[in-house]
Amino acid sequence: MSLIDLKNISFGYPNCGLVLSNLDFKVDEGEKIALLGGNGAGKTTLFYIILGLLSPFSGEVELFGKRCITEKDFSGPRKRIGLLFQDPDDQLFSPSVIEDVSFGPLNLGMNRKEALEISRYWLERLGILHLEKRVPYELSGGEKKLVALASVLSMGPDVLLLDEPMAGLEKRAVERFLSVLKDESFKAFVVITHMPRFLEGEITRTLFLERGRLSPVRSC
Repeated sequence: MSLIDLKNISFGYPNCGLVLSNLDFKVDEGEKIALLGGNGAGKTTLFYIILGLLSPFSGEVELFGKRCITEKDFSGPRKRIGLLFQDPDDQLFSPSVIEDVSFGPLNLGMNRKEALEISRYWLERLGILHLEKRVPYELSGGEKKLVALASVLSMGPDVLLLDEPMAGLEKRAVERFLSVLKDESFKAFVVITHMPRFLEGEITRTLFLERGRLSPVRSC
């Protein structure tokens, strides 16, 4: 069973024509996929369609073996798929880092103690536990990115969709991020990136999105 299976997906924006055209995309358990493509190619759009944040003009979205059409259909899979937005300001909204990171676990039904424990675990894994009491909007761009990543990881997703996760990170932070991707608890991940060289050895498949279609890339 595929974790994500998109069939014949087409989508476009007003006055822009089709961004995705009869696109097929499948993610199986154990896959680690790098997604490449130029600006405006539709990479982020593809993520939004997977999660039901955008509705395709045509085609089918199947998540964890079940076809998803309505908002209700997507609600369950969204709890199992963690999306890291390209801009962390789209993801951070609480008055402190620890509140932002623990928001997801609390909404999944954890008690406050459990939510704080898992949140601090991921903050420490990413080397930013010292930021837990800081106000997110006062952080640097790289720090915000790591906090947003911690907020995704704290929810224990099966699949990660990561939109330019290494952009704005210093070398040491990139190393911490890569160590997290080796965590065996993730069934699969897809990374949109312009820096595929950093992912060498971690990726099982590289795809290039161009003119609405995906094609394989033999090497980064």
